[in-house]
Amino acid sequence: MRSSNSRIKDIKFGGLYEIFTKANALEEEGKRIIHMEIGRPDFDSPEMAKKAVKKALDNEHVHYTDINGIRPLREAIINKEKRRFGLEYDSETEITVTAGACEALSAILLAYMDAGEELLCTSPFFSAYSEMALITGVKLVEVPVYIDNNWKLDINEIRKRITSKTKMLLINSPNNPTGYVLSKEELQLIADIAIENDLVVISDECYDEFNYEGEHVSISTLPNMKERTLVVKSTSKSFSMTGWRIGYVLGPDHMIRYINKVHQNLSTCATAFAQYGAVEAFNNGDKYIENMVTEFKRRGDRFYEDLSKIKGLQIVKPEGAFYMFPKITSFGLSDVEVAEYLLEEVGVVGVPGSSFGEFGKGHIRLAYSRSYEDIVEAGEKLKFAFDKLRKR
Repeated sequence: MRSSNSRIKDIKFGGLYEIFTKANALEEEGKRIIHMEIGRPDFDSPEMAKKAVKKALDNEHVHYTDINGIRPLREAIINKEKRRFGLEYDSETEITVTAGACEALSAILLAYMDAGEELLCTSPFFSAYSEMALITGVKLVEVPVYIDNNWKLDINEIRKRITSKTKMLLINSPNNPTGYVLSKEELQLIADIAIENDLVVISDECYDEFNYEGEHVSISTLPNMKERTLVVKSTSKSFSMTGWRIGYVLGPDHMIRYINKVHQNLSTCATAFAQYGAVEAFNNGDKYIENMVTEFKRRGDRFYEDLSKIKGLQIVKPEGAFYMFPKITSFGLSDVEVAEYLLEEVGVVGVPGSSFGEFGKGHIRLAYSRSYEDIVEAGEKLKFAFDKLRKR
């Protein structure tokens, strides 16, 4: 019996989930493990959101909702986007609420790209991008961004990869896994290319609140870009609601209409009672976000300070998100071998950089979404492990 189609066979097993499984097995055996492989905040979800969910359940909000989300949630999202980032969208026609950002991205590719068409994507990138492309039959073309250039995008790397089959461009800022933030000047250069070549931009802004050096800027706010940009966000990071599966897409009404045609056949709607909880988060969660981001900056500053003292690691201080993505090639091992070594030697779990695209190879991702005490302990253990490795 045929096990899967040819596209699915190309999706590699391993990476994050393989090392996560190994870490859990060692933890069950009694080994002390510091989990820095999972990209999720360690904060509880906002209390007011949880109370709203309980109330929604008591009020029997357990059935299908409007495909594009309940009106109070759409309005709450639109109000927050305007209040926080200056984005202006119509709550009736220019937003759809999805079952997380991953569903949003998949729905976009299915709605707007034919098999074999090309999606340009800055690399390193969130590992699911390549798998979504494979599932949908889209060709993902990687645009390199290098640590040797301080994670600054060379716009010519985009230009030289555009072909007659290029249809969309996917950017992610603040970036997972590197932590870089695209400046307004860089975004304007990307916008110019998109307009010149009639490309649609998918802007993954799931880490919009985690910007430690300045204000978050969405490419959709630049001149003539709103009509060709699809902004993807979620509650997962900003409100530590990863398990709630509430994401959304902002874009022009003629594009949202077709995304909804896919969305209704993937999930019908986001979970009803979770949507009611999310309303409270968007309406009353600004202080919650502020407190969490302040703590993450404290953790990131300390973790960067510790890692920057380790000889052989090449590292750039992240401007956003909550990851360190040091280059480890000087130690003479692959990123997979380094990740396994750190797990077995000192119980610190990171993700091999090759999980994040061709240009993530030779790096390791370490999420500092752990307690401050864990961050300090991890820094000490990593120094010990890398010093030992360097002396081999």
